[in-house]
Amino acid sequence: MEELRKRVKELLEKGEIDGFLGYRGSFPYLFTDPADLKDLEVPSERYPLPKILISLFRRRPEGRFGVLVRGCEERGIVELVKNAKLERDKVMMIGVACSKEQASSCRCPKPYPDVPVLYGEKVEGVQARDDIERIEAMEEGERLSFWLYEFSKCIKCYGCRNICPQCFCDTCTLEEGDLVKRGVLPPEVPAFHLVRAFHMAGRCIDCGLCEEACPANIPLRTLYRKVREGVKGLLGYEPGASWEEKEPLGYLGDGRYEIPERLI
Repeated sequence: MEELRKRVKELLEKGEIDGFLGYRGSFPYLFTDPADLKDLEVPSERYPLPKILISLFRRRPEGRFGVLVRGCEERGIVELVKNAKLERDKVMMIGVACSKEQASSCRCPKPYPDVPVLYGEKVEGVQARDDIERIEAMEEGERLSFWLYEFSKCIKCYGCRNICPQCFCDTCTLEEGDLVKRGVLPPEVPAFHLVRAFHMAGRCIDCGLCEEACPANIPLRTLYRKVREGVKGLLGYEPGASWEEKEPLGYLGDGRYEIPERLI
């Protein structure tokens, strides 16, 4: 922990960053005074720090900020840069590795970032898709009934959207009255959740925050992981894995991307 605090203190004192977005106790906090870094922690709790960065830059577009990143948060920042929501040269990432217990709980395939890790030890990821396989094994009608039941539990709190680091639109189609009726629960089944799933195609970083935030315990991560698998299998794209490779659904038709023959 001291190595992490020392590095952040150095960045602040040299003026290389205007602030550092990390955790004070269990909650997000923007450190601007090196004297406060004694309170900098790496808790087990997670918040969408990449999304909070967007708000910081809206207030301070000329600023440069450091941010604490786990593997999933680094992937999120990569995608936000590609979608012009963050500027790469204005973000200084400081890496932390998740513990074996955290990786197992999250079933994370890569529980550490590519940037240098200053806290924690890199552990092997968890390659598990039993949740997807269980649903894939169902008959089509059973699978449809399963999802309709899960979606019927939705209370339209927008927790999944609000916490998702990849939901960054200035206006949200899921608040349009023509698509999602106001004052009606549950929201249109299955339109509400399928529209959001389509929006996650090519963007979902598999952080699992949506499912953690859902008060109705809908297996949202399973849904988005299936969409994520489809994009990777059909288009060969994995969100957050590369700075150079652009999101395929963002530029189909401009001549730089060839549709695989199996899709034609």
